[in-house]
Amino acid sequence: MRNSIKHILLSLGTVSICAGAFTGTASAQNYPERSIKIVVPYPPGGFNDTLARISSDKLSKVWNQTVTVENKPGGNTTIGNNYVAKSPADGYTWLVSPLPFSVLPALYGDKLPYDALKDFQPLIWAGSAQNVLAVRNTLPVRSVKELIEYANKNPGKLNYGSTGSGSSNHLSMELFMSMTGTKMVHIPFKGSAPAVAALIGGDTDVLFDNIPNIISQIKSGSVTPIAVTGSKPSPMLPGIPTVAESGVPGYEVNVWFGIQMPAGTPKAIVDKANRQLAEIYKTEEVTKRFNDQGVEVVASTPEEFKKMIASEAAKWAKVVKDAGIKIE
Repeated sequence: MRNSIKHILLSLGTVSICAGAFTGTASAQNYPERSIKIVVPYPPGGFNDTLARISSDKLSKVWNQTVTVENKPGGNTTIGNNYVAKSPADGYTWLVSPLPFSVLPALYGDKLPYDALKDFQPLIWAGSAQNVLAVRNTLPVRSVKELIEYANKNPGKLNYGSTGSGSSNHLSMELFMSMTGTKMVHIPFKGSAPAVAALIGGDTDVLFDNIPNIISQIKSGSVTPIAVTGSKPSPMLPGIPTVAESGVPGYEVNVWFGIQMPAGTPKAIVDKANRQLAEIYKTEEVTKRFNDQGVEVVASTPEEFKKMIASEAAKWAKVVKDAGIKIE
């Protein structure tokens, strides 16, 4: 009798598992059945917003469903991030996530209202860009080697601008200083435009910034570029070497952009959305739109994106700790 009951329970369990798998597959086949919201934790403008709007426009046509973009800035992106982290894991709320996403755990620690590695399901690493290291024209520096020598001869006398603590340009310089043993003073600004203006005006001496943000000033000769942060030179700045090949081996900063969902979203839905987005990003039209803003298409799998985020979180946690970076 006991064995019979046991067999019945095991059979019911098997049926339940099969039914659950069938339901998940069926829901993915019909997905999406209603509108999707893509949350951007920044104000309108910039590539994060562009990525969301390209995705929204193309997906709306392919899936014949409304895909809206909602900007939720504030709290150094934590407001928008937390909103998505607490949303239902049903595939209908997405989050645009750039490089600073992996830095926030080190900056905020226990004060962060979500777990960056546990509360999100990486969907796709869309693309990557580079920062460029530029100096004011009146600074007697025209290479990374000369910058290091000048900084060492004048410790703490050089100022560098950024778009705020935890931004990719701030972290690019902190990593640079930690790897070269140089010391410069951080001057944060509220955005790229004032940071670049300060460099042109001589209020700061050096700046890392996204290439698209500063390329017009470079082309006009208002500032001098000396290196880029990627593993290879940028086609947008031919002739400009990387920081690594300029005397700081191992230095690399990729300014990445991706999209995530709440943790627990069914894998079948994640995979379906990933395949569709990758197909969109690899089209000639969208690839050109990415490239026009200095971004190279990656279009990764969810697994590749998850691994990259974890790696970046570990990398920047060390930089933040070593530099004693705090939110200002």
